[in-house]
Amino acid sequence: MHPDEARPRLAALGFRPEDVETLAEHFLDAERRGSLGHGLSRIEWLETLELDPDAQPRQLLDEPGYQRWDGGGAIGYLALAAVVAAQLAEPPPQARLVVCQRTFPTGALGYWVRQLAAGGLVAALTATSPRRLAAPGGSEPLTGTNPLAIAIPSSDGAPVVADVSMGAVTHGAVLAGLAKPEELVPFGGAHAHKAFALAVGLQLLVDALVPEEGHGAVLLVARPEADPVPAFRALAAGVRLPGDTLRNPSA
Repeated sequence: MHPDEARPRLAALGFRPEDVETLAEHFLDAERRGSLGHGLSRIEWLETLELDPDAQPRQLLDEPGYQRWDGGGAIGYLALAAVVAAQLAEPPPQARLVVCQRTFPTGALGYWVRQLAAGGLVAALTATSPRRLAAPGGSEPLTGTNPLAIAIPSSDGAPVVADVSMGAVTHGAVLAGLAKPEELVPFGGAHAHKAFALAVGLQLLVDALVPEEGHGAVLLVARPEADPVPAFRALAAGVRLPGDTLRNPSA
């Protein structure tokens, strides 16, 4: 798909203009970063699903240090967009835990925490998905790929953003034809039990905090107390850090 097709095809699915822009920016950012499994191929995938383009996420609870959101039938991209916008509009005095139920698909989690870091906030985000990872040596999928994304803002303007799926490949890579379904196993080879353990922990963390059936997301957002990234970059002496993704020259 050509990038110029993104917005017209999303609009054809019935999304409101502002939602078309939110979705297009997510997919095009993934293409620019070379994360093709989260890029324009996802629009083709959305075209195969039954969607409610009029549905909107809503905040259910807002307490000091805690919020609960419901996707409300909207796709997860739009739910997380609303959650992130709310944190940037009203940052926590210190820290806040945000739980979002009925939130799928959530896309590249690094995209969302990068926005929070750009707003000066430390963020850690995980989300569940359909069960796709089996235990090493097992046969039945038990967990989602359950990515974990962490972003740390920096006074030098370039946050560190780590975004790791617990799968050796992502489901998006399979959808995009970049990987085979049988390659969707916990990463790590002989040490895949470690990735599986993380996938289980993240699965149950979200499941324990999300009361409704369906997939969810859990976000921790906080104001930083220090500025460690510039000194760490100096220590790394030119090593490419997480989030310093090489751009895809063909995008």
